Amino acid sequence: MEYRYVGKSGLRVSPICMGTMSFGTWSDKKESFKILDTAFERGINFYDTAEVYPVPPSAELAGLTEEIFGEWLKTKNRDSVLVATKVAGAASGWFVPPIRSGLTAIDRHNVESAVEGSLRRMNIDYIDLYQVHWPDLIVPIEESMEALDRLVQSGKVRYLGTSNENAYGLTKSNAVADYEGLARFHSIQNNFSLINPRFLDELANVCRKEQVSLLPYSPIGGGVLSGKYNQEEMPRNTRFGDYIHDTNPRQKAMADRFVNKATLAATSRFLEIAKEEDLAPVTLATAWSMNFDFVASTIIGARTADQLDESLAALNVKLSDEVMAKCNDVYKDIPYPMG
Repeated sequence: MEYRYVGKSGLRVSPICMGTMSFGTWSDKKESFKILDTAFERGINFYDTAEVYPVPPSAELAGLTEEIFGEWLKTKNRDSVLVATKVAGAASGWFVPPIRSGLTAIDRHNVESAVEGSLRRMNIDYIDLYQVHWPDLIVPIEESMEALDRLVQSGKVRYLGTSNENAYGLTKSNAVADYEGLARFHSIQNNFSLINPRFLDELANVCRKEQVSLLPYSPIGGGVLSGKYNQEEMPRNTRFGDYIHDTNPRQKAMADRFVNKATLAATSRFLEIAKEEDLAPVTLATAWSMNFDFVASTIIGARTADQLDESLAALNVKLSDEVMAKCNDVYKDIPYPMG
């Protein structure tokens, strides 16, 4: 296994990270344990969760994923597993999370309440990587970074990361941290895939210059790059097959963003490349996201343990410059498939 470091931290992680957002909804506890065991047996030492999981988020189930993961973690040597979780971002931002009465913020009260809840649910003493799930555009960055730094100084958190952030937010946060002598962000967890390459525009350069690692999520575009949506009718019992019929406008908007004319056209091209290279489409997509120098670990997900095979196969694949060029050629016709 080729381990990589996250930013300038001491976290030495497997190039694939096991995501857990389905645990408690699409995956019951038994299947979740099978997924975790399969990943662990293949050498995966890095696992990502969040206080609002599972998805779709709900007040009734929020925190259940951490509980399931924590129960599994008890069967392993704690030092052998690197645990990443996330504090919900501001209620004024991405969406209003169904926790803390929908009054979340990245301030001292909320981050301390959140970390205590995560430690309790997972029944652990510390978190290896604690991430801001999405930014807070109201609370001053100085206040947020100071609140997060307290967690590191207390020993409850080893390192910090952020998620769903832009170039300005990441650069400003770390500039404040460096100036004030606070713990900095060592990672950023953003959507990055063959159908969403926007990270390459600005953030990739920030990561390289500032020694911050990307932890890409949705490397197979929420399942789109598997090719299962490239058919006449939207498949049911799939993430976006369910979301497209959801009464929640946020879920429906997400389905429209991931499954549209451009993403399906681009996926058709990537399916052809995968066939030419004798690779499963999922393996191609996962290997592509792992192929960049600013990426530390690509976050994969699964509803069942059987779905892991094609993603984990990417551990043994190194895409050639020729294959990367073929993928880049798609963007000449379809620059930004997800918009």
